[in-house]
Amino acid sequence: MPNPGMYRGDRHRKEDQRKAKLEAKKARKAERREIGTSGPEIADQAEVGPGEIVEFVLFSPSKGRTLTTPNKAAPTVDGIDDWMLLSEPPARN
Repeated sequence: MPNPGMYRGDRHRKEDQRKAKLEAKKARKAERREIGTSGPEIADQAEVGPGEIVEFVLFSPSKGRTLTTPNKAAPTVDGIDDWMLLSEPPARN
């Protein structure tokens, strides 16, 4: 059976780490609010240009296989005829 005193210290250490992480997050949010910018996740995404490669992902449930193709047409592979479209390229506005 573990020593309860050791567990208490570990719990306090984890709580201190959580508080430090929360304070850092609040500081980043306050800094972005002052500057007037949004977070990096959405603002930094690159636009798909006309020369970009377009990929469609197809899946075969019978073989458990995925395949990436440049067009939406199902590929011709011997023994596999149950291709399902999993994902398309993002829609352009």
